[in-house]
Amino acid sequence: MRVKIALLEKGIEFQYKEEKDVFEDKNKSELLLNSNPIHKKVPVLIHNGKPICESLIILEYIDEVWKQEQQLFSADPYYRANARFWIDFFDIKITSCAKKLWASEGEEQEAAKKEFVEFLKVLENELGEKPYFGGDHFALLDVALIPITCRFYTYEKLCKFSVEEECPKLMEWVRRCNMRDRRTVFPRPFLIH
Repeated sequence: MRVKIALLEKGIEFQYKEEKDVFEDKNKSELLLNSNPIHKKVPVLIHNGKPICESLIILEYIDEVWKQEQQLFSADPYYRANARFWIDFFDIKITSCAKKLWASEGEEQEAAKKEFVEFLKVLENELGEKPYFGGDHFALLDVALIPITCRFYTYEKLCKFSVEEECPKLMEWVRRCNMRDRRTVFPRPFLIH
């Protein structure tokens, strides 16, 4: 999702290829297995016949290759390092906690819900009063974080809580991102040529 959003944001034309079953090696396409033989997973960007793997690495590549468009990464090294920190926080803390939400029940699920909300509040605090995590413009952190928000409704129904009530500023950011001109659909796992 991150890669597709970045490509759409920059106005780059691409061919989208969906992987039907990304969980079973035997069902993975030859294109995927040849493009990412180490991890055997999506996303993969194939540019000029060469594969680039892993979403954050692909985002950096897109930003370096298509510089004439709005930059996702700031020229400021501190901002880039800070963005990487928050993406890492998100990928490790929030993603693992989200898995616990749907994979557990009872007290364990309740604890996961509490932890999930606390992590969202940390992100909301980082957003502060800015319209986007990138400040006045949609940038790297926004691209990296917005895809998980399509799952909020499922988590809310499954665990009986409201992200809106817990983190209203974060939900304002979600609505603002979804109202952008280049609004994207959140696809299944994919390869991009």
